[in-house]
Amino acid sequence: MSQPDLAIEYRAEMPSAEEFERLFRSSGWSEASDVTADRLAASLPHAWFAICARRGGGEIAGTGLVLSDGVLHALIVNVIVLPELRGRGIGTQIVERLVARCREADVLQVQLFSARGKREFYERLGFAARPDDGPGMELPNVEG
Repeated sequence: MSQPDLAIEYRAEMPSAEEFERLFRSSGWSEASDVTADRLAASLPHAWFAICARRGGGEIAGTGLVLSDGVLHALIVNVIVLPELRGRGIGTQIVERLVARCREADVLQVQLFSARGKREFYERLGFAARPDDGPGMELPNVEG
């Protein structure tokens, strides 16, 4: 793992609903203004594993979640660091800890759902874009 930011503590824990909402709304993702607080909160119990990065005093600085069956597949999602703290290695530490937990459980495939424009960041952490003829597809957002 890379050198941690000494002012940040990394905990294997779920963020509170309020903390997650704050991070999600700070992300700049197009969905950030459309998803209700109740729906954001309802997503948290479905995570298999989570990391919270906390500043002194316990204030949330970032988080990342893994959705998994614990054996075959794991999907890293919602890696978010507060905008004012980006570029300090916090996101790297979060991802490294999420991947380490997946490896510890001997999960067969670790996949990633990331924001657009973050490809180079995740490639530096060992992830590779899927080839055009590779497995995996996406169902476009469908109004239901």
